[in-house]
Amino acid sequence: MKIYTKTGDKGKTGLIGGTRVAKSDLRIEAYGTVDELNSHIGLLISYPHTRLNSDFLIQIQHLLFAVGSHLATDTTVTNIKEVSVVSESDIRKVESEIDRLNQELPELRQFILPGGAAVGAQSHICRTVARRAERRIVEMNENYPIDIEIIKYINRLSDYFFVLSRYLTLEKGHEEIFWKK
Repeated sequence: MKIYTKTGDKGKTGLIGGTRVAKSDLRIEAYGTVDELNSHIGLLISYPHTRLNSDFLIQIQHLLFAVGSHLATDTTVTNIKEVSVVSESDIRKVESEIDRLNQELPELRQFILPGGAAVGAQSHICRTVARRAERRIVEMNENYPIDIEIIKYINRLSDYFFVLSRYLTLEKGHEEIFWKK
């Protein structure tokens, strides 16, 4: 099987359901940014850290693939597949993980700059890409309504990556870099 099809050579791509749209379409931008986040998470996982964090990050990757599928579906032509649905339970899992990590951290009293440890900085990159994905999904939702749980989930992920960055930086024995006013 060849990886290239040449069907996108004129700037169009296909949605789930067969609809062809410009590669600049809001839907493509939204799920493309989710794909970018998933790739950054893959890099984050490549750093050595606890098995529990790696397992949770891999779960996120699987769900983000489903989110991308949801965003890539032309709902005027076909229904969202059950596997592409984000549930309240998925959101609660992220919130629980945020709470678990936060219990290990000192109280936050200042703004933190990205950095400290390489793994912490990579988690900050995941945070900022998650925020951009959220903006793209919100923009997409204005024209192509989607399940609100996806927006909530991506919003929680950015919070999770912030807390994870703090946790990983301190776990590696580095200091957080506080913003000086």
